[in-house]
Amino acid sequence: MDLSRPQIMGILNVTTDSFYARSRTISEKELLLAAEKHVVEGASILDIGGMSTRPNSVMVSEEDERTRIVEALTLLKKEFPTILISVDTFRSSVAQSAIDFGASIINDISGFQFDPALFDVIVRNKISYILMHVHGTFETMHQVVEEGDVVNRVKNYFRDKLSLLESSGLKNVVLDPGFGFSKTLEDNYELLHNMEQLSQFNKPILVGISRKSMIYKKLNVTPEESLNGTTALNTIALLKGANILRVHDVKACKQVIDLLFS
Repeated sequence: MDLSRPQIMGILNVTTDSFYARSRTISEKELLLAAEKHVVEGASILDIGGMSTRPNSVMVSEEDERTRIVEALTLLKKEFPTILISVDTFRSSVAQSAIDFGASIINDISGFQFDPALFDVIVRNKISYILMHVHGTFETMHQVVEEGDVVNRVKNYFRDKLSLLESSGLKNVVLDPGFGFSKTLEDNYELLHNMEQLSQFNKPILVGISRKSMIYKKLNVTPEESLNGTTALNTIALLKGANILRVHDVKACKQVIDLLFS
């Protein structure tokens, strides 16, 4: 993928409880219509999530998550054979099944902390990997906040994790600062406004802030009313060096990229 121009990752949630209700695709028809909309509007990556990671979400069984992912992958690979597909999971068994069924990228919110066996799956398959900053456990990741400057916390985390991955031979790593995870509202904005410091790692940067609480809580609106705020912050992220934007609304995102990188 040519990252000299920012790319768009369209979100597909095959879940019943993702925080933004309009992103949930329960039926096969809904999934294919949502995927087609993303692709037509300019997404170059589709990101499938089989389990919500919103605050207070309930962990589904591995079998349920695997079934959702495999069924979605099978449909999407048939209908969109050339599109890159990312799978949002921190479970090693789900990741391996996703790779077996054609996933190109594993998008892991946990930095292989929630299931250490994921590290071996990623390295063994030499799969492209999105490494996100997080602190705590699945149950506490939205409440637990580390002490100290958030920018340095994130940089130290990436430095340690990249050392492990690269010493094992994995080079295709994308860094996700983890907006909304293990951070206060103020932390999120401090990190966004200093994101250019992450360029020191010479890795692509993915930003996923679409309709998140750092927008709707600050503006006192709902996720459904947060597109304008999302567009504003995505603009800042691009100017600070983001290479991939993970979004619910591909058309609005592409318009920002077209204006900034025409």
